[in-house]
Amino acid sequence: MKRRDFLKATTLSAAGAAGGTLWLGQAGAAMSQTTPSSNPAVLPQREYGRTGIQLSVIGLGGIVLAGLEQQRADLIVAEAVERGLNYFDVAPTYGDAELKLGPALAPYRNRVFLACKTTERRREGAASELKRSLERLRTDHLDLYQLHALTNVRKDVDAAFSKGGAMEVFIEAKKSGRVRHLGFSAHSVEAALAAMERYEFDSILYPVNFATDYANDFSRQVIETARKKGLAVLALKAMARQVWREHDPRRATYKKCWYEPLTDPREAELGVRYTLSRPVTAAIPPGEETLFRLAVDAAMRFQPIRPSDAKELKNLTATLKPIFPNA
Repeated sequence: MKRRDFLKATTLSAAGAAGGTLWLGQAGAAMSQTTPSSNPAVLPQREYGRTGIQLSVIGLGGIVLAGLEQQRADLIVAEAVERGLNYFDVAPTYGDAELKLGPALAPYRNRVFLACKTTERRREGAASELKRSLERLRTDHLDLYQLHALTNVRKDVDAAFSKGGAMEVFIEAKKSGRVRHLGFSAHSVEAALAAMERYEFDSILYPVNFATDYANDFSRQVIETARKKGLAVLALKAMARQVWREHDPRRATYKKCWYEPLTDPREAELGVRYTLSRPVTAAIPPGEETLFRLAVDAAMRFQPIRPSDAKELKNLTATLKPIFPNA
């Protein structure tokens, strides 16, 4: 995991889902701050749900820092903050990312929104992981804590909400102030809808990707439900192209991506623009530094998807094997 006043500006069109149509309405307000007349000096921001908190439209996934020397991690975070990025997301499953992000964020902690996640579904495991994440990140609180990677309703959602489940820790942590907001990330429509029925979360972190939308209408129902319930929508997989093809030599270059990412500059920019043209607060790019930088650059010059762009993406989708729900 995931935030609607969005400057109360004009309504703009956003690329639709499977049918390739354009849909209007509330999505326009979400995009109003990211349609500048010239390139902004810093990343635009959008509101995180109904909280009044403003987040940069691109967040830094902590996995970008995994495996790097601390000095390099410090430089990446410092540059991101300088460019207006104030949303950081990390998880214990991202190798040593928490250990690198904690020191790197220390000079800016009171200026940023820090999100973390847990794949633990039981109380004991979640409590232990939350304590360790706070220590590693060198902070006394998380701005957002999320159930990580909800996919199966029974194994993930039911388990987390059962007696002795992880949600007991989440609720207690929010009451104590160790966590400010609660959310979840999900990789299936069923799990996302089930979780939103169980608790009034602040946000959902969910794949919003052109190929999965055009091929499978993957995000529409989830986004609509989240907005009706007042959840902010944080986006994953904006730069996912398709599942890796067997023996693709580029897998060695993009080791942090379990899917083939968009690396062509034109395709990458269209992918980011598609996702940011939906009613989302922010997007988390892939975990490779080069791809993260591509996403930031695209967001700095963001313009909403046009009908001709939507047609181009729809035609591209016809040649791909989207990552959901096939993966």
